[in-house]
Amino acid sequence: MGASTSTAFSYQYSKHHIQRVIPRWKRILDTSVAASVLILLSPIVFLICVIIKILSPGPIIFKQKRVGIRGSYFMCLKFRTMKVQAAQSTHQSHCSNLIKSNAPMSKLDKKGDSRLIPFAWILRASGFDELPQLINVMRGEMSIVGPRPCLPFEFDELKTWQKERFSTLPGLTGLWQVGGKNKATFEQMIRMDIKYAREKTVTTDLKIILMTIPILIVHVIETLMDRNQADKAT
Repeated sequence: MGASTSTAFSYQYSKHHIQRVIPRWKRILDTSVAASVLILLSPIVFLICVIIKILSPGPIIFKQKRVGIRGSYFMCLKFRTMKVQAAQSTHQSHCSNLIKSNAPMSKLDKKGDSRLIPFAWILRASGFDELPQLINVMRGEMSIVGPRPCLPFEFDELKTWQKERFSTLPGLTGLWQVGGKNKATFEQMIRMDIKYAREKTVTTDLKIILMTIPILIVHVIETLMDRNQADKAT
């Protein structure tokens, strides 16, 4: 699928459209959780900013165009975990391979990635690198719970039925993240995203949010073990 497909699915982003598509309870939950987390974790956010500034020259925040609800574009915010001008083609090639092979959704940095700045793996494994996305949530571009926001080139490679995942806001966490994540295949991820988009409720969102915390802890431990094994092998 080419660029024309993206154009056909895109639309003029507006708060009025979001209010019609997203349930009121979801917006209330999103703003309440995002504001609370930003306040509670503000010391950690400040510490991360200082560490990134000391360890790597360049901006603290990384901005990247992502695909949101109904194919709209928005600038997704993350703490920068890669060196400035790190090659993005490596990530794109990895994602394309996952889509075409339908292999488990493993990350490039699972066993190390030379593009990462020191200690970046901790931020990525813990999900702390995505804390700036709480600002995207406050803006109404993302939700706390929803499908992973994908890159434009990923959108172009999706089949028509798979694009139903864009009928809801993308999220920081979601059914895929708590239901398999790196062990699930790309198609399994898409089906879980569509299931959530069709059946989302306040109970489901609260359950996913609560499940995310222990899963992130397990992910940090698993990443540390993978890195140790990789170090022993070299």
